[in-house]
Amino acid sequence: MPTPIVDSHIHLFPASHLPTLAWYSPDSPLGSQHSVDEYRHASSSISTQSDTLESKYLRGFIFLETDRISSVADDQPDSPGWTHALDEVSLLTRIALGEPVAGEGHDATQKDLCLGIVPWAPVPGGPEALSSYMTQVKERTKTEQVWRKVRGVRYLVQDKPAGVMIQPQFVEGLRWLGQQGLAFDLGVDARQGGLHQLREAVEMIDKLGDANAVTIIISELQSRYLSSYESNLWVIDHLCKPNLRLSPDSVSSHPEFLEWKELITKMAQASPMTYMKLSGAFSELPPLDSNVEPDISNLVDRLQPWTDVVFDAFGAERVMFGSDWPVCNIGGGGNNVSWNRWIKIVEGVLEKRGLTEEQKQGVWGQVAVKAYGVSI
Repeated sequence: MPTPIVDSHIHLFPASHLPTLAWYSPDSPLGSQHSVDEYRHASSSISTQSDTLESKYLRGFIFLETDRISSVADDQPDSPGWTHALDEVSLLTRIALGEPVAGEGHDATQKDLCLGIVPWAPVPGGPEALSSYMTQVKERTKTEQVWRKVRGVRYLVQDKPAGVMIQPQFVEGLRWLGQQGLAFDLGVDARQGGLHQLREAVEMIDKLGDANAVTIIISELQSRYLSSYESNLWVIDHLCKPNLRLSPDSVSSHPEFLEWKELITKMAQASPMTYMKLSGAFSELPPLDSNVEPDISNLVDRLQPWTDVVFDAFGAERVMFGSDWPVCNIGGGGNNVSWNRWIKIVEGVLEKRGLTEEQKQGVWGQVAVKAYGVSI
């Protein structure tokens, strides 16, 4: 029976929205339309490649916010406020309802691919800002059907000043999210931002306290429709972006690897509801050539010290597949090949780890379904 893939981490933006993206410039490698149409092109060959790929099919995706130009406060003069982030929610609403605006790059036949939505939110503003913002998010989703797809929020901290995660308002904002049953997608960057970001993340979790039933999701969520739900749900993306460029010959004894391992393990131990997203590696590995097929087994071997830490810490039951499309295209060789290259690498990782067929199906989709509380 074919295995459904739930891609737990993708981004979408039409060309008309590019000027609203904080990272956009005309020469950006992602500075063009990346819509559902382009995503379907990237993932379409899954049913025509190898025998192993023929046993899988893309069931759908979890959308993650795309870092729009925004500010925590919505009422400051000359600031972008929440406008662009809320416009992104409206875009995803049109995708989920199958009601595109001309040029957005999606149609009604693709609406069921959108399984979950994780928008930006002003977490540093604390409960008051979050309550006001999420009320507006609900209004933008138009229907209960789409509102139920909003499974959590993200506020990128990888490019923010040190200390932002442990500010009292930030921590209280996280506590409020837990009370609403909303996940927090945590984006930190061990390679470019430094391991101090992971240390700060661990301190942030500690500040919430065990009594709050802290939950970390390295891309996960639970249903927020339980009547007395008060846990924090954490989504930590891309293995925390470790330095995968360390020499494979010495990585297991390198101080940077050893500290990453220690901090990842602490995150996993913070709660049995902590999940890890197996994604984002193409951004940390040396870039691949679009015209030369990579040695998949070599890449699997290179990743093994890192993926072994993840599976040792979280267990297969708390690890899920994510592509990080279209960011994966930059290091993975482009839109024609990168998505399927990552599929093959993950297949090799799971095989080398010796997972059972049930565990493999979990990583490909069922863990994301359970964690995000979506239906397929």
